[in-house]
Amino acid sequence: MSKRIVVNAGLLETRVAVQEGNLLTELYLERHRHRSIVGNVYKGTVTNVLPGMQAAFVDIGLHKDAFLYAGDYTANLDDAGAALLEADASEVGEDDDVDVEEAPRREATAPIEDLLRKGQEVLVQVSKESLGTKGARITSFISLPGRYLVYMPQARHVGVSRRIRDERERDRLRAALRSLPLPPGGFILRTNAEGKGEEEFRHDVEFLGRLWSQLQTRFERAAAPAALHEEGDLIFRVVRDLFSPEVDELVVDSRELYERCRDYVQTLVPALADRLRLYEERAPIFDHHGIEKDIEKALRRRVWLKSGGYIVIDHTEALVSIDVNTGKYVGKRDFEQTVLKINLEAANEVVRQIRLRDLGGIIIIDFIDMEVLDHREQVYRALKRALAEDKARTNVLQISELGLVEMTRKRVRQDLRALLTQTCPTCRGNGVVRSHETLAGEVHRAIQARAAAELAPGDGREIVVRVHPDMAPYFEGDGRPDLDRLQTALGVRVSVQPAPGLGHREDYELKLR
Repeated sequence: MSKRIVVNAGLLETRVAVQEGNLLTELYLERHRHRSIVGNVYKGTVTNVLPGMQAAFVDIGLHKDAFLYAGDYTANLDDAGAALLEADASEVGEDDDVDVEEAPRREATAPIEDLLRKGQEVLVQVSKESLGTKGARITSFISLPGRYLVYMPQARHVGVSRRIRDERERDRLRAALRSLPLPPGGFILRTNAEGKGEEEFRHDVEFLGRLWSQLQTRFERAAAPAALHEEGDLIFRVVRDLFSPEVDELVVDSRELYERCRDYVQTLVPALADRLRLYEERAPIFDHHGIEKDIEKALRRRVWLKSGGYIVIDHTEALVSIDVNTGKYVGKRDFEQTVLKINLEAANEVVRQIRLRDLGGIIIIDFIDMEVLDHREQVYRALKRALAEDKARTNVLQISELGLVEMTRKRVRQDLRALLTQTCPTCRGNGVVRSHETLAGEVHRAIQARAAAELAPGDGREIVVRVHPDMAPYFEGDGRPDLDRLQTALGVRVSVQPAPGLGHREDYELKLR
């Protein structure tokens, strides 16, 4: 299947789309005012230590203090601290695909209160963006990515990306890297390293070794909080991490960005330079490749399948639920075969949507119930095959008898919905609003309470109800008879006026005159 990377340079943001065939599978966005901080290295100051949570808050110069879990901390600036990790360095497994945003996880070697104190200065790296009300997640296990390698100064291990499955190739890569003079620390050979040799690795080793030395020097000299190292911009990361031999073309719609991209390509992957293209057509590049429509669909709750079935994606506080439905598809002869066909199609589309929307955390997939055990196995295998192309780390449990799949996916950044949308001012994030009848009932009760408290029957005064313009037609139409009965019962005149100044549909005001 052909693969294409499309770059759209805008005044406010840069967007990068990855297409497999003609389908959008991944979307990256970087706003020029708010660049990603994942992978950045900081000198921070501990502001609070929480023994009950085995965590600490660290000021790294952001608007919120960052969160440091005890298991993510080590005294990483001296040999003694690094030596503590020698025994359990094997935890950086050879099946791990450690990327720019992934540092190795370890259990805490001691209680957090024995490791950190308020006011202490620490060297940390951002492993997860600030999400919602939570500050950024940080770690002191530094991982510095190159084109082919990830350098981890505190580890003592050479690992290979889990996506390189050929054992002979894995052994060859390890041997090629170990033949070089390596600085203290551990390395992970990235997926891009497949088929490469000593010369390619030598450049990465030298560059990453120098970078680590510079970071240590900057740490000693800088006053906390301070940024010591920032990850490259989106275009640099795309060339470094995504532009591989599997990509048929990298298309850019801005000459300025194209020139910068060309420099990155010449430095990092000169063999792929002929696959870089400048888009010069009049039509917007995302429209030309059908990407804008796919982005719009990615914000919808319901996604239709080619067969006529559909999936529904709902976000809750704790998890994301994905429901598979038969929709318009009724099959031909056998009900179980109908269900199998829809579930197999849905498995691929579900994974595409997960990657495209960058969904993370706990995900529950509710496939249509399957009575045949072999059918459940087929759908599970299809799901696993589709997830093999996902760069984020996932863990998937077997399909239950009810057709449910429980899975987790590493959450690093905001998902697409959080990135591109904001809470609806009308429903206030609930997804529903109160009906006209419900709001009218509330207004009636407010009128009754006001009349009982401040008016006497027959005193000639009037209650004026100012409502949102969306509600006014209801009181003049279907709600008019009920309002007339209320006036008769209370012996008070009531008039309704539209009030454009009211900000929300459910707001209203009562006045006496």
